[in-house]
Amino acid sequence: MEYKLVKNATMKRILFILFAAIMSTAVCHAAMSNSKVRKETRFLTDKMAYELKLNTEQYNDVYEINYDFISGIRYLMDDVLRGEEWALNRYYDYLDIRNDDLRWVLSSRQYSRFMQAAYFFRPVYVSGGRWSFRIYVTYTNPNHFYYPRPYHYRTYCGGHYRTHYQNVSYYRGRHNHPAYNGSFRIRDNKSYHTSRRSDFGSVNIRPNSGTRPRVEQSNRRPAANGPTRRSDAGKEVNAPKREQSTQKESVRRGSSKRQVESNSSSRRSGGSSSSSTRTTRSSSRSSEKSNGTSRRN
Repeated sequence: MEYKLVKNATMKRILFILFAAIMSTAVCHAAMSNSKVRKETRFLTDKMAYELKLNTEQYNDVYEINYDFISGIRYLMDDVLRGEEWALNRYYDYLDIRNDDLRWVLSSRQYSRFMQAAYFFRPVYVSGGRWSFRIYVTYTNPNHFYYPRPYHYRTYCGGHYRTHYQNVSYYRGRHNHPAYNGSFRIRDNKSYHTSRRSDFGSVNIRPNSGTRPRVEQSNRRPAANGPTRRSDAGKEVNAPKREQSTQKESVRRGSSKRQVESNSSSRRSGGSSSSSTRTTRSSSRSSEKSNGTSRRN
């Protein structure tokens, strides 16, 4: 009996270790759903709040920043795995923007601690042909959270991303503490290539993939109502419908013109027939007068 209990406990321990190993390489697909994005964002933000001792306002702002980052890169990572260099460069652009926004939310001491943790500072890596979050290597239980959900967990959808604010960080000046003013950009750092090898060293970069390929006009799927064009006033106008309406208007004009011409010709013909009728009547009257004169004589 005791042997069976020990055996069962050992099996449970082995299963837990296997589960942790699987979750440490939690595979994240580029087409992850919005609910998956929110869960991954919350997990990363929760661990940052725990280690960096964030207050409530910082916690909510960090959640927004991480959401914008994860929501943006999920559409890039398939191209990164295929070795597209433009996608890899775009990923680091997203990462530098995210780390720049965090610089205005975290204090200088918190940001220094943030940069020392690779699973915070460079949260994504590729291994075994899959991309994952580094945070799961340290925190293996994906269902454990230290803090409740942010107040806007289900409602935030990227409204504070800097493209909505003329490419200026929305979080600048929101927190009353000295911001970190050292070097933080990965693309501009001397250790960029070292970081890139650590993050995506297993990715084989395809030759001549530094520029994102343009979608040819002929390959684009046409719209349901045909191509549209934008007028000077900024309103979309359906080109085929406009041409059809123009053709219909010209047809109406042509038919009305022909009708006017036919009416005028009928008027002219009616006028000539009436004049001929009057001439016939006058001639018949004159002949009757001449006959009457001859009879009296």
